[in-house]
Amino acid sequence: MRTTATEHVDVVVVGAGLSGIGAACHLQRRCPDRSYVILEARDRIGGTWDLFRYPGVRSDSDMHTLGYSFRPWNDVKAIADGSAILRYITDTAVRHRVLENVRTGHEAIGAQWSDDDAMWTVEVRRAATGEVVQLTCAFLLMCSGYYRYDEGYTPQFAGAERFAGPIVHPQHWPQGLDYAGKRVVVIGSGATAVTLVPAMAQTAAHVTMVQRSPSYVVSMPSQDGVAQRLRRWLPAMAAYQAVRFKNVALMTLSYQISRRRPRLMKALIRRGVQRQLPDGYDVDVHFNPAYNPWDQRLCIAPDGDLFAAVNRGAASIVTDRIHAFTERGLRLDSGRELEADVIVTATGLQLLALGGIALIVDGTPVHLPDTLAYKGMMLSGVPNFAFTVGYTNASWTLKADLTAEYVCRLLNHMRRGGFARCAPADAGPESAREPLINLASGYVQRSLEDFPSQGAKRPWRVHQNYALDVLDFRLGGVEDGVMRFARRRAGPTPSPVAV
Repeated sequence: MRTTATEHVDVVVVGAGLSGIGAACHLQRRCPDRSYVILEARDRIGGTWDLFRYPGVRSDSDMHTLGYSFRPWNDVKAIADGSAILRYITDTAVRHRVLENVRTGHEAIGAQWSDDDAMWTVEVRRAATGEVVQLTCAFLLMCSGYYRYDEGYTPQFAGAERFAGPIVHPQHWPQGLDYAGKRVVVIGSGATAVTLVPAMAQTAAHVTMVQRSPSYVVSMPSQDGVAQRLRRWLPAMAAYQAVRFKNVALMTLSYQISRRRPRLMKALIRRGVQRQLPDGYDVDVHFNPAYNPWDQRLCIAPDGDLFAAVNRGAASIVTDRIHAFTERGLRLDSGRELEADVIVTATGLQLLALGGIALIVDGTPVHLPDTLAYKGMMLSGVPNFAFTVGYTNASWTLKADLTAEYVCRLLNHMRRGGFARCAPADAGPESAREPLINLASGYVQRSLEDFPSQGAKRPWRVHQNYALDVLDFRLGGVEDGVMRFARRRAGPTPSPVAV
């Protein structure tokens, strides 16, 4: 079903998660004269933090950097539970009065740009009725993340249909799943598995984490002692910014040492793990990855909860390959059998570029792999369009905030200069290209061919460095010779119908 009446706003934001709500707050503060709507395909705001309901779900970054730049995080826990993060997002939306602009159950499925009209026409499917409606806007901002919300990744396991108990993917955790007093096997070694194992081990009979290869696991205090002291001495925002600066500096230092002295960082992480496990534990089998630190994201164990569960015998780790599922559990390549009542496949995500939206510019479909990412947030040759992708080596929101701020700078510059169009120059097919997301993780490598690329140097290069990006995004010139601005073409301007 399709309707013809069209509503017009200055900005359409796609996604009402951490990034989308933050972007709306920036628009309200920095561009108060612009109208906007937020389209959210699901029936609630919160994005990731509303979708994931598995036991122990929490941040894998500290909340002083995962929180918004304009809104202090005041909870005691720096590594926060998913429910606390969802409350933070919702409360921010209420405080900044952006909820009235959110349209849940509205999925953006396509967008067409017209140079003659200097606007996007966005096709939106309404979940309640299935009808497709249209919105027009001067600027389109994608805040939909980069993975599929409707489906996680589960490899084909031989004999899975034979297993008598439930097989659960964390992305689709069934309400009321009873695992108390039962044997649980968690397949996977990433952040989700490292979160699930100690959480489920609190009530399960035993939890076994089965991993094909290890990941780096780093213990971190769930509470930030410096933050708690500074809150007693300083105003909330001043304390928040001070802790934020401290944590960004520590993350940057860790990353730089990992890149320049990987053997040193590897030894430091190994020593930290060894101190928290029983004497004689085979650290080199279960906690010594073949890759270097930050080739994949590090996994965080708040207060060493994973190691504590192993120490008290509530959890164990098996490094082996799965040969097949059986009626009673798993058979491994080594011949060992693991009995289980519940199996959890924490085997990763499926990536989805730009939420799956189809882009067309003046009648020509945009093939994302042919584009280059300008500042890691816009696409070469695509006008009045930006997207949010956070850092891989730091908190997502650090880059999301900078992206939203830069979009506001662009909008205000265009208003002052009378421009109707901005787009990074098309860099051409001969430009040097590298993957946009620089992680070796399987879930990234499976889908990189569907994403834009990055170039060899600025502004096409994504440096994964917050300090450099602060200088560039906040202080760098908007007219840099790559971003091209244009006024509206001569001719009548269409008058969209407000509905």
